[in-house]
Amino acid sequence: MTGFRRNVLPFLVFFLLIILTGMTQSWSLAFSILNLCLVSAVMALGVNIQWGYAGLVNFGVMGFTALGGLAVVLVAASPVAEAWSAGGPGVLLAILIVATTVVVTLALRRLIDHPGGKMLATAVLVVAGLFATMTVLGPSTAAIEKVNPSFTGFLGGLGLPVLLSWIVGGIFAAGAAFLIGKIALGLRADYLAIATLGVSEIIIAILMNEDWLARGVKNVVGLPRPVPYEVELREAEWFASLVDRLSMSPVELSSLLVKGAYAGLFVIVLAILLWLAETALRSPWGRMMRAVRDNETAAEAMGKDVKRLHLLVFVIGSGVIGLAGAMMTTLDGQFTPSSYQPLRFTFLIWVMVIVGGSGNNWGSTLGAFVVWFAWVQAEPVGTMVIDFATSWLGEGSPVRQHLLNNAAQMRLIVMGVVLLVVLRFAPRGLIPETDRR
Repeated sequence: MTGFRRNVLPFLVFFLLIILTGMTQSWSLAFSILNLCLVSAVMALGVNIQWGYAGLVNFGVMGFTALGGLAVVLVAASPVAEAWSAGGPGVLLAILIVATTVVVTLALRRLIDHPGGKMLATAVLVVAGLFATMTVLGPSTAAIEKVNPSFTGFLGGLGLPVLLSWIVGGIFAAGAAFLIGKIALGLRADYLAIATLGVSEIIIAILMNEDWLARGVKNVVGLPRPVPYEVELREAEWFASLVDRLSMSPVELSSLLVKGAYAGLFVIVLAILLWLAETALRSPWGRMMRAVRDNETAAEAMGKDVKRLHLLVFVIGSGVIGLAGAMMTTLDGQFTPSSYQPLRFTFLIWVMVIVGGSGNNWGSTLGAFVVWFAWVQAEPVGTMVIDFATSWLGEGSPVRQHLLNNAAQMRLIVMGVVLLVVLRFAPRGLIPETDRR
């Protein structure tokens, strides 16, 4: 297979499908699919950095994604002055107690040489710090959650530009990955997968239950956007002239322009990440990581610190996933912790990487495009197929109605079929990893 047919043609086919979607369904839907494909590509790129570069199995994708979304709330949302007055100082004091406990514990562990004494001192300090933290934090968070809980009931954010929150989202996820990696990266691959999945569930459970942080299951809506609002566009003079020139509905055109602006931002982010990832993969560091992935024992024999390298890759990949989470929350305009379903969407991201070709950044990007497009279109296309296939049964047939009512489940069948077909005919993915020497 030539390089064009393998590397370029699949992307051309995808963009042709996007155009056909716009022509046959709606351009608004086409842009919505494109934007989510771009966000998914960033997320798949983060997983590929971990799995494709170093062979690390991370099933905590949704946890890191949720941390990226949380960053948008904490950075870009407007602060709630009443909540800060009610419990803000107590929350800051609790954070200071935690930081002090960590610093004192680490310093004391360095001073004590006896293993038993070190463990005892650590246990005493951790328990004391936890007790002091909860003593201060409990009343403070209760006071915060009582402040107009129907609309606020949380501290809010810093009111900074939302694009800054994308960087902070990556930092949040990378920081969490560092803490997790220091503990779990010594585990075997299957245990690491279970550990990361468990941590992901813990992160999401905390976000769903700690209302003072981001309103929990009440959700944070109306988050700032890096692009204009549709109403603002419709009030501009140039927009009115553009509507007359294109003979389009103002509502439809404003929606397309906003979604197009998001697409432009996401393309820029994805292009930068792809350039950085490809540059790293072609460098000596990239060759070293693939050598560690293929044979850890040989790499250790050559003097490489495998655990440190694994930690570095785990942190970088998780940071990219956190960035994607911030992008997705910004696109939605709201933070909904209950929508982060680890067992469902983590699987979907992994399918993207496997279908596209693990170890190949362009392959993971293509996999994200293909899988998300199939995931979104499986329901409407499945409905049409079921409607046509069961038309002979008659409108009143209970079997026909049952199948039509469950057409949404077609996407799960489609994902299984896509995965099986690719593994059968292209076991290394649509764009497999190339031998870089």
